[in-house]
This record gives sequence, structure tokens and C-alpha cells, in this order.
Amino acid sequence: MAAQVRSSRVPSWVSLFNPIARRLIAAGVPMGPDVLITVRGRRTGLPRTTAVAVAEISGRLWLISPWGEVNWVRNLRAAGRATLTARRRKTEVTAVELGPTEAVEFFRDVLAPYLRGNRVGAWIVRHIDGIDISNPSEAARNCRVFELQLVATDDDGAGS
Repeated sequence: MAAQVRSSRVPSWVSLFNPIARRLIAAGVPMGPDVLITVRGRRTGLPRTTAVAVAEISGRLWLISPWGEVNWVRNLRAAGRATLTARRRKTEVTAVELGPTEAVEFFRDVLAPYLRGNRVGAWIVRHIDGIDISNPSEAARNCRVFELQLVATDDDGAGS
């Protein structure tokens, strides 16, 4: 588990955008890499849903919290699994949080090379998420990163 460092302040526009994104994604509107993540609350056990971006890079699924220790991160860390919803399709996943060294390697060896070929994604990561991918150590210190894996279903043997 990653060391718990400071919690970054979530920009105010997120609280305005998130309810809109949740409704659009729930209605099946394609929103690029944005999906709904539903995780059981660590204290209440109630399902909590928020919009997040999941990046598929080289066949692996990654989830980054650009603002550090937010509630969905704490809940996902405690639960270890979640449901992703996109285009009215639900997918069960398990989540493993990267440790500090692994997170630096992720930003340096996975995300940075991927974004070199994706100008729009690079602009969003740098200017919207506020992640400086040219400084992997700082990015790892300020962000939380999870690798997600599909949970096989009984009916088809693959993730749904």
C-alpha cells in the first residue's frame, strides 16, 4: 500500500462537473476514458459512485487519483474491488494500489511514453489533472495509482 501523504485540494470545478458526468455516463453517453466507479464505503458499507478516468495502456487498466487521498481512494483501498460502469455496461474489477517506487515507475515507464503519442491526453493530464509527468517522483508523491484487473464471471469465464 502506498504511504499516505498529504491530500491535495480537489478543484472546485470537480464538484460541479461530477454530478453532470455521473448522469451522462449512467445514461450510456460515451465520455472517453471516463467511467463510473462504485465502491463500498469503508465505514458505512454503502455503495459510493463517482466519475473517474480509467486508462487502458498496453492491455492493462490504470486508475489515477490526481488529487491524492480523496474518499474514493480510501474506499477503494479498503474494499480492494469495485464496479466500473460505462455505456450501460458494468464490469467488476479488483484494485491493487501501487507503492511509492512502483508509482514512480508507472509515471516514468508507462504513462509518460503513452502520453508522448497522445497530445490531447497529455494536455488533460498536465493542465486539468495538474500532473507533471516530467517529474515522476513528484507525480507519485501527489497522486495515487491503482492497477485494475477484471474479475472473471461464472457465465463466460472472462470479465463482464
